[in-house]
Amino acid sequence: MTTTQITTAQTAATSANAVLRVPPAAPAAAAAYFGASLAFHADVSDVAAVLASGEDPGFVVIDSRSTESWDQGHIPGALHLPTALIPTQAEKLLDKSVPVVTYCWGPGCNGGTRAALALAELGYQVKEMLGGIEYWIREGFEVETWEGRERRDADPLTAPVGSDNCGC
Repeated sequence: MTTTQITTAQTAATSANAVLRVPPAAPAAAAAYFGASLAFHADVSDVAAVLASGEDPGFVVIDSRSTESWDQGHIPGALHLPTALIPTQAEKLLDKSVPVVTYCWGPGCNGGTRAALALAELGYQVKEMLGGIEYWIREGFEVETWEGRERRDADPLTAPVGSDNCGC
């Protein structure tokens, strides 16, 4: 097979493959993209592990949902700051030298993203917690309500059974 035939065969195979129809980014571009993603996002399990350590986490967690949602259950130790109140309340509650991790309902909700944007526009260092309270609960972490704390069993589709470490 000639070089032209190989290239033509590779092109035909790639164009028929929905995954490779658009080729992967160059390694340097991929490293820049994924590195940036980690600068903007925090994982539920990582946030939980740091908070459970009992040491100063070096960040504050903000629940950007409504009061009704907050009352249904929130991350213990989180501050309640609905997105709409960020412009008027953030400076009363937060120190700009301490990074903020925002969350809302879950992957189908961009409330945590909107809260992160509002805080960033005010000059705060901010990350969004991927998965929101939905994945916090699905991974079996404790939530707090006005009645106290509770924990549900971890969903085996989101957290390893019988282990605290997913190996990520």
